[in-house]
Formats: sequence, structure tokens, C-alpha cells
Amino acid sequence: MSKFNLNDIHSKKNLIVIIGPTAVGKTAISIEIAKSLNTEIISADSRQFYKELKIGTAAPTKEELQTVKHHFIGTLAITDYYSAYKYQEEVKELLSTLFHHHKHIVLTGGSGLYIDAVCNGIDEIPDPDQGIRQDVISIFETQGIEALRQRLKLVDPEYYNKVDLANPKRLIRALEICMQTGQTYSSLRKKQNKHRDFNIIKIGLTREREELYERINERVDAMIVNGMMEEVEKMYPYKNLNALNSVGYKELFDYLDGTLSLDEAINKIKVNTRRYAKKQLTWFGKDKEIRWFHPEEKDKIIEYICSTEK
Repeated sequence: MSKFNLNDIHSKKNLIVIIGPTAVGKTAISIEIAKSLNTEIISADSRQFYKELKIGTAAPTKEELQTVKHHFIGTLAITDYYSAYKYQEEVKELLSTLFHHHKHIVLTGGSGLYIDAVCNGIDEIPDPDQGIRQDVISIFETQGIEALRQRLKLVDPEYYNKVDLANPKRLIRALEICMQTGQTYSSLRKKQNKHRDFNIIKIGLTREREELYERINERVDAMIVNGMMEEVEKMYPYKNLNALNSVGYKELFDYLDGTLSLDEAINKIKVNTRRYAKKQLTWFGKDKEIRWFHPEEKDKIIEYICSTEK
């Protein structure tokens, strides 16, 4: 075990950020770390915020939630509007309270944008004018998704190279903000490096690709067994909401629409989840502040946290 004393007094509070791809094992190790540090957990999984989405988001179980206090799990309704900026502001307010009682707080999840918002800051992006939004939607409806892509490539090539080009909602959002503000969406998203009065320690979790993909496949099968189909059926009336444009839900919506068989939908969930995990690793791989560990290296992670405290 670490030679460092977890009870040492340090001048600065510490936010322990535990990140990694889906199914790598963030929940289990975050709970273990939080127990060791006698602290609480803030979720940075943007789909676990919604109380209706439990199975398909692999939200912590009742038992896990009772083991360590969690925040931002099941706090929103599926119809609620939410944003990375709002999350940033709410987490900052929560941290100001939690740090009165704890030297360390654990922030964990796989939503890179939300994690960046807390660590680096993000400016508020205005709600779009409804007329502008309708103009952009009309382009999509009359000219198709390729027209959105080409316009975005022209006005904001940086975001074009990052965004999921198969997701029309993301493309529409970026274009309407560019049109309304006269600025690139990417520049509004990254006015960062704002002062934080706490130390940030970033822990990345990783596994060998074959091991991770096997865990993904097993998780998808377990979700189906544990009742994900019933969860998706309840959400079907809301399937066009952005919160449900997520791997697992959209494939099973296709099954309910009759465009895929159940076996095809399940296989597609596995494929798309693996692709999503690869995107997450690419996103996190750009951050040189992250120190990477296997999820079973709890003692090494604790030692690293103690060695980097300020």
C-alpha cells in the first residue's frame, strides 16, 4: 500500500477525476477510491443524469448508491433541458459545499465535454433564435444531412473535424449557433482554462482492446436480460429527444419500428458501443494530464493521488 498518509493536511482541495471508455470499470473503482478517501462521487455521465434511463446507461445500482453518496444520478426528467455550461455551474456550486467537509471529491464518467467544462471551464452558449433554428432545420429537411455537413465545414472546420457527422442534431445545433453569434461554435465551446481553486488529479482507466470489447458485449447482453427492452418501450414516445439519441436506445427504437430484428439491434448496439469507446479513448488521449491505470490497480492509483496532491 502507499507510503503516503491519506490524512495528511494539504493546502488545497483535490478533485479526483476518474475517466475512461464505457464498460472499462469506472463505477466500481470510483466507489473503491471514494471509500478509501472517505468522500463522495459526482457523476460526469450525461445520460445517467436522467432518472428514466437506468439500465441502458449502466447507472450505479441501488446497492452502489448506498455504499457511497453519489450526485447527478437520476436528477433530471427526460424532457428537461440541460447543457454542459449548466452542469459546470451546478458542479462548481456543489464542490464549494462538499470541500467544506472533504479534502477529496471524486468526479467520474465518460462524457468528455462535461468533464472539460468542470476542469477547464466553458462559456455559456446562447439559446438559438427560433427563426434561425427553423431555417437550419429546413435545410436538413429539403437538402439532407450532406448540406448541413458542407455548411458546417465552411463556417467551422474545426468543429466539423470533431463532430459526429452522422448526427443531424449536433450539426443543426452548431450551425444555428454560428449563424446567430457570427462566431464559430468551436470557439464558443473552448474559451477555457478558467481559474479553479482546487487541484485536479486526472486518472484514466484502460484495458487491452480485446478485454474491453468482451466486457462491452457482456454488458449489452446483461442489459437485455435485466429489462432494457421494457425501459426502451417506455421511452418510445420520447424517441426524438436528444437525450435518447444514444447507443442502445436508438437501435432498439429501430427494432420497435420494424427496421431491425431484435438480434440485429443487439448486435448493432455492441458494434456501436465499441465505436463509442474508441471515440472516448481518442478524446481522452489528447489530454496529457491524464495518468493511465488498469482498473484493478487500486493501490497504485491511491499512491499516485497522494503523490500529486498540493
